[in-house]
Amino acid sequence: MTERFSLGHASGGDWRRLAAQCADQLGEQPGNLGFFYVTDYFAADCAAIADELRQLTGVAHWTGCVGIGICATGIEYLDQPALVALAGDFAPDSFRLFGVEAERPSAALLRCGDGPASIAVVHGDPQSADIARQVQILAEATDSGFVVGGLASSRRRCSSYANGPAAAALSGVAFSDAVTVATRLTQGCSPLGAARRITGAQNNIVLELDGRPALEVLREDVGISDNEELSQLGGQIFVGLSVTGADIADYVVRNLIGIDPANRLIAVGDLVQKGQRLRFFRRDQESARSDMQRMLDSIREGLYTKPRGALYFSCLGRGGMLLGGESAELKMIEDALGDVPLAGFFGNGEISRNLVYGYTGVLTLFL
Repeated sequence: MTERFSLGHASGGDWRRLAAQCADQLGEQPGNLGFFYVTDYFAADCAAIADELRQLTGVAHWTGCVGIGICATGIEYLDQPALVALAGDFAPDSFRLFGVEAERPSAALLRCGDGPASIAVVHGDPQSADIARQVQILAEATDSGFVVGGLASSRRRCSSYANGPAAAALSGVAFSDAVTVATRLTQGCSPLGAARRITGAQNNIVLELDGRPALEVLREDVGISDNEELSQLGGQIFVGLSVTGADIADYVVRNLIGIDPANRLIAVGDLVQKGQRLRFFRRDQESARSDMQRMLDSIREGLYTKPRGALYFSCLGRGGMLLGGESAELKMIEDALGDVPLAGFFGNGEISRNLVYGYTGVLTLFL
């Protein structure tokens, strides 16, 4: 194993020049596995860029995807042509790339040498109708039940790559338990009121909470009284739905997409079920920064050694728009962990454990 990963990142209009700059920064013999992310200016060039990186660096295996924005240590590149590459050295039988063919996720597909996969880093196609189910199936195929990653984002084409253009809904790299990682999720919001029980529901409509009209409970928990104030909730108040079989504190945060004052009900951006737990959340700059810091403190406190490398998958709705300031989100990570080589992208959704999230950040460290 190398002491640390190597990182290269650059911006500009010529991807060949950017690949050469990244290769120079990676240095000689940077390893055998690389992650690369490109902004959507180069959405049609993913395969060519991977081939160029392979030739310039000698790194045999590459996986990555396109994002409207991409991440490097302490900096984000948004709405500009850019490339980031992260490379490390792994035991040959400790990882396996997958997803070049449109195969159903399975334990056999993820197998690393003679052993099972412990965890996988994945890049997803946001246009796949059953992407959430695909993530669940893939997680079940790992020993830990855990996958991390994100859904590609682009104004052009959502390309993914895993030793070739990926035809599958999910592609990436699986690791055996010989590779030690630490991972955390930040949802960027703070809870309002108590955890409630859905006692009346139909599809994505919440009729009752704890036996009371859902809108009445929303008013109480958020602290608002009239319909005019209700109209201001968009983009600030969200709904957290409990994760089946998980700890009570584990919620998937979804959009509050509608309210009906006449019938005193609310509509949520996901299917809901009677008996499910629900909690309201507020998302703003203060709560986002607070939850980000909580996540960073948690992962740092659990470390027994300095990370060799890192991957970060964030939402297009985060970054400067939510956390404030240019590259503020990436600088918070750098402040917490130091100059750990980090790569990632801003996507259409984030993947942690066996779920697809939104407005979140997923940080994974190689130890």
